[in-house]
Amino acid sequence: MKSNEDLQKEVQEAIKWEPKLHAAEIGVVVQDGIVTLSGTVDNYAKKIQAEDAVKHIMGVKAVVEKIEVKFNTDWAKHDDNDIAKEIVNAYKWNWQLPNDKIHVKVENGWITLDGETNWNYQREEARNSIKNMTGIKGVTNNITIKLEVENKIEQHDIEAAIQRNWSVKDENIDVAVMDHRVTLSGDVSSWYQKDEASRMAWSAPGVWSVDNQLEVISEYDYVS
Repeated sequence: MKSNEDLQKEVQEAIKWEPKLHAAEIGVVVQDGIVTLSGTVDNYAKKIQAEDAVKHIMGVKAVVEKIEVKFNTDWAKHDDNDIAKEIVNAYKWNWQLPNDKIHVKVENGWITLDGETNWNYQREEARNSIKNMTGIKGVTNNITIKLEVENKIEQHDIEAAIQRNWSVKDENIDVAVMDHRVTLSGDVSSWYQKDEASRMAWSAPGVWSVDNQLEVISEYDYVS
């Protein structure tokens, strides 16, 4: 048996362990394996780091993220035009990203990314390369995957990749492929494993989208 209070303490300790985070900034509420994070931080990277720290804890079934980003006086002077220029310049010099295929919109510090890349790692890099920039409150990543050469997705290749990954190989994961779309179903033991299964599926050539329907099944029975 594990109580909601036990899991809450583990989450609070995980947040406290992250060097960029201050535990006092972030509130934690736990109910039956669902963790709700709230509070205020002074940059977007902290918001992402808090969520990532929680996902690695056994027993976490889902994360509800309500953390707000509020800047100090100096950062507040960094307007949307400044942010847009910095992002465009960063993408220009990032060899991992395709030229002229990513479109950026900035509105009140919130970034919306559109366009196409050839691989999911490029889509992720478009977000990760800007998350530490001054003035960003959040990122909506609408970039789609479109390969120049249409590879046929091999279901057994994805299944084999999952079996090679120590963290998910013993989990109950089913893979279905239709055209360029992959659907994952079944159950795993942690939110981290759910993310890892997605990552393995995205690594297959020809994948345009991954529908991750995996359910996180905790080994714990929660008590109040």
